Amino acid sequence: MYEARIHRVLEALEQMGLEQMIVCDPDSIWYLTGYYVEPYERLLALYLQKNGNHKLFLNRLFPVPQCPYEQVWFSDTDHYLEILAQHVDGTRPIGIDKDWPARFLLPLMEYHPQCRCLLASDCVDNARACKDETERNLMRRASAINDMVMERTAAFIREGMTEREIADYIVAQYAAEGCDDVAFHPIVSFGAHGADPHHQPDQTRLKQGDCIVIDTGCRKDRYCSDMTRTFFCGQPDPKHAAIHDLVREANEIAEQLVRPGIPLCELDKAARDHIAAAGYGEYFTHRLGHFIGQKEHEKGDVSLSALDTAKPGMIFSIEPGVYLPGAFGVRVEDLVLVTEEGCEILNHVDKHWKSIG
Repeated sequence: MYEARIHRVLEALEQMGLEQMIVCDPDSIWYLTGYYVEPYERLLALYLQKNGNHKLFLNRLFPVPQCPYEQVWFSDTDHYLEILAQHVDGTRPIGIDKDWPARFLLPLMEYHPQCRCLLASDCVDNARACKDETERNLMRRASAINDMVMERTAAFIREGMTEREIADYIVAQYAAEGCDDVAFHPIVSFGAHGADPHHQPDQTRLKQGDCIVIDTGCRKDRYCSDMTRTFFCGQPDPKHAAIHDLVREANEIAEQLVRPGIPLCELDKAARDHIAAAGYGEYFTHRLGHFIGQKEHEKGDVSLSALDTAKPGMIFSIEPGVYLPGAFGVRVEDLVLVTEEGCEILNHVDKHWKSIG
């Protein structure tokens, strides 16, 4: 599995005219080797070479990896960048990870002043964007947990509860299901707070007629889920109920279009046009979706400016919204997996508005 992933990265490097790359993102190193460590401020690097002589550069404080690549060890008191510089080929261009700190990159460039350092993160990020079957199953599992927790939460909510109480309940449910962590802290928004797409839950109490926007996700076995549903406490304002229907329809229209080869910008346009036709275009204030995997937001987006086309294995969100400042907000979000024939929607919680609490 890991060899196949590295092969995809090396093929992409070759298309860039590169024979070597330094990968520093811990999630990318895990993706390519199965070895994970959080380096904090210390150097951690995977050196990939076209000839297959890959090397892991590791501080002696880190655990010994169970992977077949040569390990180059150093301590806090060693000149570790000099050690790294001695192993890379300073006569050829080298690909650099977008996340590699300048405090590491600039000294390496001083050791090899004639070496061209090129941003090559796309070689890894594009490989990570198209999930293999192992990853697809992990994403399905994380989304199944998210479905379960969303349904439990909808049954738990009562008038008079605070946003913070509900967010804490969600976090506790993920822990009960054995999740690693939350993918991000849950967004729970009542009433006018729903008009802020990234509102942080506070002590606001739920009252009759409020919309309830819940955007939440867990991290299970390293992979993330993400979903948004909007409910109402009691009977909603008819205008707000109609806007919810509009947003749900936009979500479904975009999902029906997902298939290999479709430009991602067309998905955004289809959802945005539907909302604009009803007069709410200016209130849909963000892109339609983002890519997801080991992190809640990974490289790639679904927006009017997106240049990519959908490819099998891609997993991204479809999350249109309408936000009326000072009054109300609604968002409906699923994760979708691009399959070889079309699309698999990973979330199954009913998207029609309903009264709870």
